[in-house]
Amino acid sequence: MYSQSSEPVRFERDCAVVMIPSGDHVEIPAGTPGYITQSLGGSFTVFVDGNLFRIAGEDADAIGKQPVLPPSLAEDASDTDVEALMWSQIETCYDPEIPVNIVDLGLIYSAKLERTGPGHRTAYIQMTLTAPGCGMGEIIVDDVRSKVAIIPTIDSVEVELVFDPPWNTQMMSEVARLETGML
Repeated sequence: MYSQSSEPVRFERDCAVVMIPSGDHVEIPAGTPGYITQSLGGSFTVFVDGNLFRIAGEDADAIGKQPVLPPSLAEDASDTDVEALMWSQIETCYDPEIPVNIVDLGLIYSAKLERTGPGHRTAYIQMTLTAPGCGMGEIIVDDVRSKVAIIPTIDSVEVELVFDPPWNTQMMSEVARLETGML
């Protein structure tokens, strides 16, 4: 889901948020007014008092939205099913400043699963950022890690942040370049 509207909201409870682009963790008190400027991948970017903040999907109720439910798998899910769900989950991760998922941005270099026992897997993900000094870098890495970790049968997620090869706009999908006006 994507929204570029400026939907007004009022925080219904105190809520832990992340300031964009610094990545600082702060709390917005109940009763604070703001505007949703972006709604992508289950998280929200909200404009409050001249600043942008990211609200995690599980805290959506703080602004009157439905919290994001964890993914599910069939009991007899194959490795292929789990891998497809892993990629789907990663595609719900967005840089809060860019309305394109990180897969289409070309930030995921690899994502692999390894069986560690019957019904148990470890995910290994190698990714980069659009810029090495990105203040939201750890937030994006944590978003990837947490969205993959909630997949049934995945017990461990290792996300490695790399800068070689350095990211460039040619790594973006055609859809991403079109969306950002770089085509």
